[in-house]
Amino acid sequence: MLKIAIGTKNPAKIKAAELACKELGGELLSINVPSEVSEQPFSDEETMKGALNRARNALKETNADFGIGLEGGVVETPYGLFICNWGALITKSGNQFIAGGARIKLPDAVAVELSRGRELGPVMDEYTKKQDIRKFEGAVGVFSNGRITRDRMFEHIMELLIGQYEYTERT
Repeated sequence: MLKIAIGTKNPAKIKAAELACKELGGELLSINVPSEVSEQPFSDEETMKGALNRARNALKETNADFGIGLEGGVVETPYGLFICNWGALITKSGNQFIAGGARIKLPDAVAVELSRGRELGPVMDEYTKKQDIRKFEGAVGVFSNGRITRDRMFEHIMELLIGQYEYTERT
């Protein structure tokens, strides 16, 4: 049985990683590891780096067959500030897979707070008057009216990671 380590204790990310366990017949280990990027990644590159670091650190801290890192961030575009999400899967042998997810524009009121150096999670809690949005529906769930939640968005990324892994194993 494969041992799969995910570098987080966030329930939305764990739920998405459970997909890998189900599809690959593995056991999921969840461990808090550092992303080694800012609390609020502010580019695709920084968010990607956070996902890679989480996967690498989860693998290093466990005796797993591969590590998974899932990271959310934001990216500035000429059309406004968008959420971005990246995932990484790194095998014990050093193979590395990266995949990105859906994007959605943040309202100006939220974007302004992030440009002041705040993190999306607490801003969303204030904006929605709820707690721990990032552990459940996430900003994507709020602003897509629940059509795509944070765990479902990360499930999409997990499917891309698993598919890349399977393709490489097959060839």
